[in-house]
Amino acid sequence: MNFLNQIRNPKLSDLELISIGLTSEFMSIDSERDLFRKLPFNLSSRIERSVYNRRKRKLFAYRDSLRNKIAAKISVSDYYIVDSMPLEI
Repeated sequence: MNFLNQIRNPKLSDLELISIGLTSEFMSIDSERDLFRKLPFNLSSRIERSVYNRRKRKLFAYRDSLRNKIAAKISVSDYYIVDSMPLEI
């Protein structure tokens, strides 16, 4: 499924691009260079880094909406614990 109107039909759908972006955030992959090193060849061969970056920015509103919907379903607590860096206690 594609949200953006594009002249050419892309090899990688918008949903696939959004899922790659959210997965990379979950895996704490910060740079696109690192992401494209870790992506399987069958995905990385379907899109170039510059095109990925451009489309990812254009899809920000859709990604943010999806992220908010996922966060709303996860939990409705007043307190959250975020474990971003393991520390010895």
